[in-house]
Amino acid sequence: MSVLFRATSGDANQRPESSTQSTRYIGGQAVIEGVMMRAPGSISVAVRRPDGTIALREGLLSSRFSAGRMWKWPGLRGVATLVESLTIGMGALRFSAEQQMSEEELAQEGDSGKSAMILATLIALTVFIALPQLLAAGSGRLLGIEFGLSDPLFHTIIGGFKLMILLGYLLAISRIPDVRRVFQYHGAEHKTINAYEAGLPLTVDQVRAQTTMHPRCGTTFLVVVVIVSILAGTAFAPLVLPDVDGIVGQVLLLALRLALLPVIAAVSYEFQRFSAKYCTRGPLRMLLWPGFLFQKISTREPDDDQIEIAIAAYQAAAWREQVGDTAPSDDEPLVFADFDRFASALPALRSLGASAGVSPAAHSPAGEASL
Repeated sequence: MSVLFRATSGDANQRPESSTQSTRYIGGQAVIEGVMMRAPGSISVAVRRPDGTIALREGLLSSRFSAGRMWKWPGLRGVATLVESLTIGMGALRFSAEQQMSEEELAQEGDSGKSAMILATLIALTVFIALPQLLAAGSGRLLGIEFGLSDPLFHTIIGGFKLMILLGYLLAISRIPDVRRVFQYHGAEHKTINAYEAGLPLTVDQVRAQTTMHPRCGTTFLVVVVIVSILAGTAFAPLVLPDVDGIVGQVLLLALRLALLPVIAAVSYEFQRFSAKYCTRGPLRMLLWPGFLFQKISTREPDDDQIEIAIAAYQAAAWREQVGDTAPSDDEPLVFADFDRFASALPALRSLGASAGVSPAAHSPAGEASL
């Protein structure tokens, strides 16, 4: 998900300044037993390890797209943000997984993570792109209706099946205990951001009282993608495939829909930026309701330990954003005995070292991991 980051010059836990202060986007993501937070120039991942300690990786972040002005243009910036977010998110997820493994398990893993990622991508394209089209075409034949490839009703039915598959997928995986915990960390991430944006101190009590809903959540983005894909298919299919039908037409339509993914992502990104900025109050708030309904599934109420992890991730990202390269930086993650030790180390996170109950990850199985 994406939320607003208000850059401040003081303590990372202080109340946001006035509305004249510059506001910037920060990205967040729930990972395995942890949370990743990304500010414009920094990133942090906080993970609760099996022994109860907190592993924290933080550092400066340089966008590969920051050098080109064209990547800041509406449309292109959505594609750039999506590509970069996926790359960073997968690195954070890999780091969190490694923190749950022993040295022997890490040695056995090898390159299986990359293979699993390729397989997961292929499955996602099949389930969320090809399957809805197949079901829409099949339902038409079952009901004796011959849909044209450019028929708006056909693309609406494809979108309906996409939403049904997404809903069923979320409901199914939410029953898996490990995934349910990820959803709890997702809720902790949202609560932490909501508390900060409300100008509240980032304490467990204050964060716990917040809602798990947020308008810039990635779940909401997926719902927006489905809606935009209906419009894109209706608009482009008549232009690109005016006189094609049958099996060949279905294959070409699938290829067209895959080719339109960058366009759909770009438009969806701009719409979500607009809705999150102008639709949080008043009658336009109804535009956020479909995404909120799906967030009811993809977020769960977190416990206090999970809230601590989300707060740690946010505060570490905010701290690094403030100090930049004036503080030491290291690829090795820090390991804290508990949240209180992290809080005491925060004012000078890297320079306090072991004196504040901080230890480098020399004994960590993930000492060599990188985002």
